[in-house]
Amino acid sequence: MKHLISMADMTHDEIIEVLDMADDLKEKRLRGKVTDLLKNRSLGMIFEKSSTRTRVSFEVAMCDLGGHALYLNANDMQLGRGETVGDTSEVLSRYLYGLIARVYSHDTVKQLAEHSRVPVINALSDHEHPCQILADLLTIREYKDRLKDLKYVWVGDGNNVCNSAILGCALVDMEIVVACPPGYEPDADVVEQARELGGKVTIMNDPAEAVVDADILYADVWVSMGDEAERDKRLNDLGPYQINNKLVELAKPDVIVMHCLPAHRGEEISAEVMDGPHSVVFDQAENRMHAQKALLLKLMA
Repeated sequence: MKHLISMADMTHDEIIEVLDMADDLKEKRLRGKVTDLLKNRSLGMIFEKSSTRTRVSFEVAMCDLGGHALYLNANDMQLGRGETVGDTSEVLSRYLYGLIARVYSHDTVKQLAEHSRVPVINALSDHEHPCQILADLLTIREYKDRLKDLKYVWVGDGNNVCNSAILGCALVDMEIVVACPPGYEPDADVVEQARELGGKVTIMNDPAEAVVDADILYADVWVSMGDEAERDKRLNDLGPYQINNKLVELAKPDVIVMHCLPAHRGEEISAEVMDGPHSVVFDQAENRMHAQKALLLKLMA
């Protein structure tokens, strides 16, 4: 693995290696142990989309590792004035030890990787969000003590995070069921790719049927950045797919409920579930930092 553009860029063993490293780094941070393993190394962070968790978790991760993170707003760069993605990547990779990019188009992060001399990490595109899934797998393993043979149920829009979840589940031998309304299915090529990797992937419309015997329930926002013009239609179509107490009761008694945040309480997830005993969403958010520290070390050390 030279870059992380898609979850499919990783193998099963690489995922486990990163998760094990994340566990170790998390434990050391809790003990206040210095881990300046990326001392004097700089990470460039290109942001076309606004962010809370991604920006803060990567900046703090680099600080904890003794390195430095540079926030690069695309509108403030020559990239925003017509310089090509390839030229930008070629130049930045001569200054930096790594790049992350949170972009609108998946093609942008692919071009960055194609022209870069240093590792490039997809910190979100319209097609995937692999960093989120690494944090999610770390969280699931903390609560379930394993990844294999669990049932992961995605409820709602089959979006970019869902695409990465499908691939991630396939790589760690976890069953995934996606419950979504017609027209909101995950990318068909991703589903086929996951099945070719040996993944067990099921797409269905009935959320009540999907969540039976679920170990993990997952929600994400129904109106992502760029979808605002479709807000009313999306709320109407996805209304029956809210994760609420009624749906949680159909899953296993020890089910965990996940959300990559930000959450719109009362839309894709009820406040009662978000703040309830099954919710692990804030542990999940914290684990973005730990998983990304491990990823940075694997790619940049």
